[in-house]
Amino acid sequence: MITKAAPAVNIPAKPRPKLGGGGRPPFLRTPGYGGGGGGRDDGYPDFGEQLRRYRLGLMIGLAAVVMVFVSLTSAYIVRQGLGAWDPAANRYINDWKPLQLPVRLLLVNTGLLLASSFTIEKARRAAFQQAAVAPITALPGIAKDSRKPVPWLPLTLVLGLGFLLGQLLAWRELERRGFYLAGSPSSSFFYLLTGVHALHLLGGVLALIYASTAVFRSGALERRRIAVDVTAWYWHFMAFLWLYTFALLKFAA
Repeated sequence: MITKAAPAVNIPAKPRPKLGGGGRPPFLRTPGYGGGGGGRDDGYPDFGEQLRRYRLGLMIGLAAVVMVFVSLTSAYIVRQGLGAWDPAANRYINDWKPLQLPVRLLLVNTGLLLASSFTIEKARRAAFQQAAVAPITALPGIAKDSRKPVPWLPLTLVLGLGFLLGQLLAWRELERRGFYLAGSPSSSFFYLLTGVHALHLLGGVLALIYASTAVFRSGALERRRIAVDVTAWYWHFMAFLWLYTFALLKFAA
């Protein structure tokens, strides 16, 4: 007796999840509040990519600032060992006069700048925390935090302006002691080093004003986070640069 075989039934294959690049496990797209991962569905780069770009641009700009201060430091140290030609004595004489720095006033300015570095770091962390809870508070039935946030950015702005005002008072005190811009090489370098630093810090003040206004604008949340983050790292660098400059003027004279 010959029996017929049952017809074969084609069972559709179970769809396999699409892997990420390089055989990585599948990843989930995050909404616009995200902090990394792939690109956004609307064709714009996500927050993580934008933040990396802005931080890279900041590092390139800071590298140029570092080169400026390295050059000024080299000129400062070399000029101390040089002298001016004296026709009467027919030889080079050392014209480097030690400065009587207003140390107490400069220490107060240093304290203001370090305090501002603390407040802007608090502002940076608060901005990231706000962005982290924004998708949750956007859900129906989730109440937002009604507590009034601490104005860390305006506090930083006030402390930064206080530092610049203190530097102006230090320059006037140095003039009162008889050390002018063109009085001697040592005083010229003091005004040059502190002036270049104050000019760069003034740029940080402008960035602070922009970041402060960006917090209250209705733009994209990641734009506000980037503005605060980049401004904070620039401000930290200015604080470190002032510590270096102050130490150079105090101990390398």
